[in-house]
Amino acid sequence: MKYFLTGATGKVGSRFATYLLNKGEEVRVLVRDLERARFLEERGAELVLGDLSDQEQLADLIKGTDVVIHLAAQFRNVSDEAAWKANVDGTQTLANATVAAGVSRFVFSSTSLVYMDIQREQECRETDPVEPQATYPKTKVAAEKILLDMQETAKLDVRILRFAFVYGDGDQHLSEFAPIMSHWNPEQKMSMIHHHDICQALYLAATKPMVLGSIYNVADNEPTSIADLLLAVNTAAAADTLPANNPFSMILNTSAIKTDLGFEAKYPTFQAAVDADAL
Repeated sequence: MKYFLTGATGKVGSRFATYLLNKGEEVRVLVRDLERARFLEERGAELVLGDLSDQEQLADLIKGTDVVIHLAAQFRNVSDEAAWKANVDGTQTLANATVAAGVSRFVFSSTSLVYMDIQREQECRETDPVEPQATYPKTKVAAEKILLDMQETAKLDVRILRFAFVYGDGDQHLSEFAPIMSHWNPEQKMSMIHHHDICQALYLAATKPMVLGSIYNVADNEPTSIADLLLAVNTAAAADTLPANNPFSMILNTSAIKTDLGFEAKYPTFQAAVDADAL
């Protein structure tokens, strides 16, 4: 297979591109800055210059590949308008270009943050209603809807992955987020996902010939308490911690991805990754 990747210089994308290249796969990477992606070119990736605003150009760049994997997104420190343009309009343009290029399979990275702001009485499932209030998950929900609509209208084979909290493989995400997390109730639990297992999930989603669902939660087997996460990065809980009044809002059910894609986490718990020195 030949893969077309967006977001390949980001935290998830750079690791997944490297994962594919290590497998000897053909990888075409969309970049806005060639120099930032030279490390992938040196590993064998094909770099193409462009962005998510030009549908005709994108269609030309996608031709000859077998699957589009869309990992690019605007998350923090951007305006609502910029986030919407990149995460929603950009996804629409890329999906249109994928169809125009004659490529039928489209893998999209989403987030478990879509489950926030609704009271949950059990682990979050892919069929649960979602109505997040923050801009980033709002844009992901909107992009998901566009893709699911195109699955019906344009026969686009859509596979959406909702990632739990991402960590591991030298990523400082957990340390960076710890000051915010220190104000949460230490007993609150949260699903996690190691970068290695994100790569595995993306690979399965990209290569599985047929799948029963369109959306899959991606997380390890057991949620981790905020207390244990803070301990791992040597951060103390703040004095003004909040009550754990929505205990299931950050806990994902992963039965669908295990059944449909055969996913099994290499790091089934956060502690397993700690023990393996894989943070």
